[in-house]
Amino acid sequence: MKIGCPKEIKPQEFRVGMTPNAVHEAVAHGHEVFIETGAGAGSGFEDDAYVAAGARILDTAEEIFATAELIVKVKEPQAVERKMLREGQVLFTYLHLAPDPEQTRDLLASGCTAIAYETVTDDRGGLPLLAPMSEVAGKLAPQVGSWTLQKANGGRGVLMGGVPGVLPAKVVVIGGGVVGTHAALVASGMGADVTVLDRSLPRMRYLDDAFGGRFKTAYSSPGTTADLIATADMAIGAVLIPGAAAPKLVTRDQLSTMKAGAVLVDVAIDQGGCFETSKPTTHHDPIYEVDGIMHYCVANMPGAVPRTSTIALGNATMPFLLALADKGWKQACADDPNLLNGLNVHAGKLTNYAVGKALGIDVVSPQVAIKG
Repeated sequence: MKIGCPKEIKPQEFRVGMTPNAVHEAVAHGHEVFIETGAGAGSGFEDDAYVAAGARILDTAEEIFATAELIVKVKEPQAVERKMLREGQVLFTYLHLAPDPEQTRDLLASGCTAIAYETVTDDRGGLPLLAPMSEVAGKLAPQVGSWTLQKANGGRGVLMGGVPGVLPAKVVVIGGGVVGTHAALVASGMGADVTVLDRSLPRMRYLDDAFGGRFKTAYSSPGTTADLIATADMAIGAVLIPGAAAPKLVTRDQLSTMKAGAVLVDVAIDQGGCFETSKPTTHHDPIYEVDGIMHYCVANMPGAVPRTSTIALGNATMPFLLALADKGWKQACADDPNLLNGLNVHAGKLTNYAVGKALGIDVVSPQVAIKG
């Protein structure tokens, strides 16, 4: 199969869809790999490394899209890239379609087959291709939040760990999954007073047992959330409903109850955000203020540490990438129901029920799609 990896063009996105190691594996399986020149530079992978692994370097994204049967990326295709997709071509990347009707319409119109990293599952019900970036984003959230808390950046001027005689920052993490757990661990490691909110009692028991009181847990009811938000210096939104738009758990009205200069870090912004006042930002201009509350809502947080993120993502995607290339997408999805769960779009039809519900679009079962 001809596999193509274009350079990411989303602002301040330095990750790349394939590492030289992934190229080596694909070539060893008998496939041709085409890399756009400079695609890996932001992650520290130069063209020479790809050539040594067996790839061919092409000068433009247009050449990549025109040549490849399988396109491998990191972020959702931008408008100019979506125009280059064609019927029968397979796209393997993060999509996050639920809050993005324009992208969804373009993918449907292209006739391509789009498989989303974020809805591929595993046998335990986890999200193995989302997990590594969730780990990175979770660990980054307290770092960027503490930076935003600095007075020069508009924050309250509170140090996460305090000092002797001065209380530490209060941090509320909404969601106790992969993102929330890593955010809580880093925030507590910085010395903050951390509470994790979740609605799963088994998950909260696990957090209490596994981390020995390094942070507190509380049941995520609207009342409890409102009370904790009102006293927090920082709130980290870490809620995920696979494939669906994130629920709005903090309203604009609630901002008036918060401390002036408090910080909201919305890690769920890729799925529309879990704060009513969230809107996507970039690493170039990451924060903004609403009613005295600072918002950090960068939609590609792991792009800030592209070397770590690219290698972690490549480790996770490689088995699925090889299956798609070795077997073709239909057979690979037929053989693996977890990969089939990643199918979001095929031949002008939407195949993910959560996305269809969010956007009001009719859905075809993925099981039906692979037989078409």
